[in-house]
Amino acid sequence: MNRDNATKVFESLSSGVRLDAWRLLVKAGSKGLVAGEMATEMGVAPNSLSFHLKAMFHAGLVTVTKEGRFQRYRADIPLMLDLIAYMTEACCEDENNATCSPPSSSSICPSRDQTLTQEPSSE
Repeated sequence: MNRDNATKVFESLSSGVRLDAWRLLVKAGSKGLVAGEMATEMGVAPNSLSFHLKAMFHAGLVTVTKEGRFQRYRADIPLMLDLIAYMTEACCEDENNATCSPPSSSSICPSRDQTLTQEPSSE
């Protein structure tokens, strides 16, 4: 992770709809969700959600796999864990407090061991 990649992720999540979609996908875990399911659960128009999901895909926040005529989206949890590591890499560096430490990936997402890095299909 570098500053440019982190900025791209934060810019992508600066929309309330995208932030809600991200949180919904994180909740769904490795099974992910089909865009139509997400639109229904979020109460947004499918075409509006598709626009936001495409932006999230280009930022690397989600992966997508084609299932017939549907697109299944999954949160790229390893990317978010990389972002957290980047944001906390100098955590408490200027303090002499040995108890200060950044969170571990297992404390953030206990089921991280599941493979979430699906190859994206072209949109």
